[in-house]
Amino acid sequence: MRVMLDQRAQTLLKTLIERYIAEGQPVGSRTLARHSGLELSPATIRNVMSDLEEMGFIVSPHTSAGRVPTPRGYRLFVDSLLTVQKLAQAELSEIEGAIQPDQPQRLISQASQLLSQLTHFAGVVIAPRRQQPRIRQIEFLKLSEKRILLIIVTESGEVQNRILFTKREYVASELVEAANYLNQNCCGLDFLQVKNRVHDELHQLHANMTELMSAALDASGQAMSETSAQYVISGERNLLEVEDLSSNMRRLRELFALFEQRTRLVQLLDIGTRADGVQIFIGGESGIAQLDECSVVAASFEVDGQVVGSVGVIGPTRMAYERMIPIVDITSKLLSSALSAP
Repeated sequence: MRVMLDQRAQTLLKTLIERYIAEGQPVGSRTLARHSGLELSPATIRNVMSDLEEMGFIVSPHTSAGRVPTPRGYRLFVDSLLTVQKLAQAELSEIEGAIQPDQPQRLISQASQLLSQLTHFAGVVIAPRRQQPRIRQIEFLKLSEKRILLIIVTESGEVQNRILFTKREYVASELVEAANYLNQNCCGLDFLQVKNRVHDELHQLHANMTELMSAALDASGQAMSETSAQYVISGERNLLEVEDLSSNMRRLRELFALFEQRTRLVQLLDIGTRADGVQIFIGGESGIAQLDECSVVAASFEVDGQVVGSVGVIGPTRMAYERMIPIVDITSKLLSSALSAP
């Protein structure tokens, strides 16, 4: 975020956000005068606050004369004003002790639980499974004229549903024919094998079935990629204790539904695997409505030099970013090391 603020405005904004994170109360000019270290009159501070509010960095709640940061203010704070803390030796030792290479199959769940314990928020880890799921059965169910439900059952018993939107209406006999063809050619195969086999044979099908088969393959690929990701979340109940979130039970229920559905959260964390270092999504930056009042702090981890997954913390936008960042960063690095150990 390229915004030109003079040093005085930066100091006051930094102080305001730090006080709000620490205390959870709107911050007034007297508090800023005491904690900013600047020799400014209350009138001057109020003028600077007014300017910051006009620029969208802070907002004044209706019930208070003080101000609170907006997502835009938090973004400037974490990008330019934040001083990341070093973890206490006790916390560092706890992370190192919990993430050991002697039990690699438990490392993913241990990392998730550890992030939750250290932050008192929700800790989440996504990583690929060792093996791609194999398909047991595929079915089509007509929902309306041009909407078809694709049902995929894997050999492990997991079920994935996808809605297909088609250009024309398919009758029941066509759906049965398509399902029979896919089951004859796909049963016992993983998706890559299915894709290679069916794509090679699409030209042999009736032209009017090609669209349905292509749509089914595309949707199956997305479903199998989600099924093939190991997704572990711990400490969701911690968010029930967060005042900023628990005051809106409807939004909290939506957030828990997001955790259960997992699809969009996996996609968000997958974005974090494409960038170096710690990624921070504040409020609406995630593109997920249920996270509008939350922040996600995430970092990728590697196995033998190749990025394979992400670790992250989900909590309210009013979180101690200077502490969350090193916790997530160190956890991702130690997880990389443990998973790459011979």
